Order: sequence, then structure tokens, then C-alpha cells
Amino acid sequence: MALVPTPVMNEGPLFAEVEMGGDSSSSTVRATVVQASTIFYDTPATLDKAERLLSEAASYGAQLVVFPEAFIGGYPRGLTFGVSIGNRTDKGKEEFRKYHASAIDVPGPEVDRLAAMAGKYKVYLVMGVIERDGYTLYCTVLFFDSQGHYLGKHRKIMPTALERIIWGFGDGSTIPVYDTPIGKIGAAICWENRMPLLRTAMYAKGIEIYCAPTADAREVWQATMTHIALEGGCFVLSANQFCRRKDYPPPPEYVFSGTEEDLTPDSVVCAGGSVIISPSGVVLAGPNYDGEALISADLDLGEIVRAKFDFDVIGHYARPEILSLIVKDHPVSPVSFTSTSSTSKAESSSK
Repeated sequence: MALVPTPVMNEGPLFAEVEMGGDSSSSTVRATVVQASTIFYDTPATLDKAERLLSEAASYGAQLVVFPEAFIGGYPRGLTFGVSIGNRTDKGKEEFRKYHASAIDVPGPEVDRLAAMAGKYKVYLVMGVIERDGYTLYCTVLFFDSQGHYLGKHRKIMPTALERIIWGFGDGSTIPVYDTPIGKIGAAICWENRMPLLRTAMYAKGIEIYCAPTADAREVWQATMTHIALEGGCFVLSANQFCRRKDYPPPPEYVFSGTEEDLTPDSVVCAGGSVIISPSGVVLAGPNYDGEALISADLDLGEIVRAKFDFDVIGHYARPEILSLIVKDHPVSPVSFTSTSSTSKAESSSK
């Protein structure tokens, strides 16, 4: 596993050093983004791999470790699940059954193990998972503190394209930003990072370390990450998988629709591009397109204040008398039941 360190910036600092009087805004946090592949259809083995990677990151002094989208449970790249308009095949339904079996319950034993890992290695952990809620799956990020506590989750609110046939939609109740001793941490997943109103909601919650687990390895993704860092005045940590064809099951068990015949076992099917960017838009580490890697940088939290002096999107650069946003952040359920106690009260009052 390669470690990509913080690059030396030869052009000098973008801002002059400012004495912050020892306050928390001038502290430094070592962050690592993991660029590695799921072991597809094998959640226990993927958890073992996650622990090895977490241990290695911690040995380099990481205080925060961010894993890619759907690392636990897998990103089903290339599958169609047998879907065409008006039809779903038996083979596709079986593929979904296997994918459903690889997902995890939240809470559940896998969440407990991840919490134990975070506590064992004394790191804040941001982990991309496929969450199983009954028979519906969600693309989810889980958050853990360095004491081994599960903090909560973010469910992807808008799956992209064919993802919508396999993943449910998160609601406004899981858009958290956690205030921790190393900074205010939150996450948005893949293309929901391109949703301006979602980003604005996160900025309003004071996000400082913006985690962006993704499955997008295109070079244009870097422009999105840089824009968010500048717009939000926050550090952006984007983690993606690096996968070869051989990291997925072989055909006919698993077929990359439309491209399988052109692939060899060593063909790269997701090239990574994981990156860490400062609030001033400077790339601190990455992007890496070479293979599995741990990509680390030291985050100077004083940089957030210096960036906000230029541009504070929900502060001095906001115009709420012209433009405003309402976020419906309550849980939404398709079914509600009147409690037994309420029913009893109603029956008593009618006598």
C-alpha cells in the first residue's frame, strides 16, 4: 500500500502566517483518504481489509480516515440488474438478492465492529457502506469518533441514473455535521456534491472538513472538489475506489454490461482520483490514479478562517433578503401509526 504524503509547495504560502494565539482554529489535523477496492460479495473480508488499511493509516499518524463510497457492500459498477423499461429478469433479481445479502444493517454487528476499529486505532472514521433497511438499500456514510462511538449516518439523497433502481432516497434527517475536537465533519456522496442546495445546507451547519466519498474517477471530478473547497471555505477530502476487473467476480457470475468483452483481469474499471484540497483551493495531496493508496495531508484549520475572510457563503457573502433556503430536516416515513396510549385516551374521552 503506497502512502502519498503532503506535497511540498515550492511557491510559498498563499497567505502570510498569522499568530492565532493558540486557539483551536490554528490547530493541525492529519487526514487520510483511502483509495482501495471492495472485496465484492464478501463483506467479512472487506471489513478485514478495512481494518488493515485503518491500522496502516493510524501508523502514519492519521487522526481522520475517510473511505470511498460503498466500500462496505460494494459499488456494483457495470451491472444492470436485468432492468429494462417494463421488465426485470430473473437473473437480475438474483443479482439484487446477492447484493442485498452483502449490505449491512445500521445498527448491526458490522457497525459495532467498525466502531471498535475506530476506538482501537484512535481515529475518526468516515465509512461508505451499503445500508440494508428491510428490503430497501441505501448508499450511506457512517461516522465514528476516536473513542469507538458510532455518531450517525448520512444517506445519499439522490442516487444517480441506474443507481435509483437499487438504492432508496435519503431524507433531510440524515444530513449531519458533527462538531468534534478535530473540526466539524460531514459528508455528501458522489454526484449529490453537485447539488447546490445540499451544499448550502451543509455550509449553514458550519462544515469544516467536507468528506466526499465518490465513484467518479473522471478528471472533471477534480473541478467539482476544488469548487466546493473554495465555495465552502472548507477542506475537501474525496475518497474513491481503485478497482481492476479482477477485483469483481468473474463472468458469468458478474458481467460488466457493454464492456465485458473488452476487459482483461488487469483492466482498470475505476481509476481512483482521490484527493485532499484546502479551503483556498490548493491541492494538498493527490489526485492519485496509479493504484490503491493511502493519501494523507496535514490540515491547518487556521486556513478556514483565512479563506472565510475572502468569502463566507452563508455569512458576509449571503443575501438572505433576496435568496434563502428552507431545509425539511425531519424524518419522513410512508406509514405512521397512532400510538396505543393515544388510542386509549381517545376511547376514554368518548365514553
